[in-house]
Amino acid sequence: MTYHAAFTEGAPGAPLLFTFHGTGGTEAQFHDVASELVPGAHVVSPRGDVSEGGALRYFRRTGEGVYDMEDLARRTEAMAGFLRERRAALGSPLVAGLGYSNGANILASVAMADPGIVDRMALLHPLIPFEPEPQPGLAGRQVLITAGRRDPICPAPLTERLAEWLRAQGAEVELVWHEGGHEIRQEEVTAVAGFLAPLRTAPAR
Repeated sequence: MTYHAAFTEGAPGAPLLFTFHGTGGTEAQFHDVASELVPGAHVVSPRGDVSEGGALRYFRRTGEGVYDMEDLARRTEAMAGFLRERRAALGSPLVAGLGYSNGANILASVAMADPGIVDRMALLHPLIPFEPEPQPGLAGRQVLITAGRRDPICPAPLTERLAEWLRAQGAEVELVWHEGGHEIRQEEVTAVAGFLAPLRTAPAR
């Protein structure tokens, strides 16, 4: 499986950062921001290949917060294969993922299926409206979740439940809230910058 993706090549042995847009976004949504947050990194930003009324997504849904679970499984497998291939080709010593909304959901789903692909993941306004199977491979993984307490799309109790599930798998989870809704606010940007700081200092090989 391949995806249309934006790609910025970093220095040899540089960290690798994957970015995933929200519904209606494109591969450009976070690509340049990622390069600014982690100068010199490899950045790969795949475009969602599902159209929902013309809005790009990474998997299908049948309603707000109601996922087509068979499609999610198929597209998670496809995305995991694409990410594994990119990681192997670039040989990066440290790999992170950044996703917003639908992009956070596909990133989380990939990590639940194959936790060895991404070492650190920033999930902005994720929504996992189901109980995932246990995944001990997430132990030791670094996870940042940012969310709005009044988010009508990603209800706060489900955000809390996801954070609790990740902690139960042994992941190290930081949860950052703002008082708004589904929009990205400055406190989230600050949290993401701090979370990705280790990539800026990762040694090249």
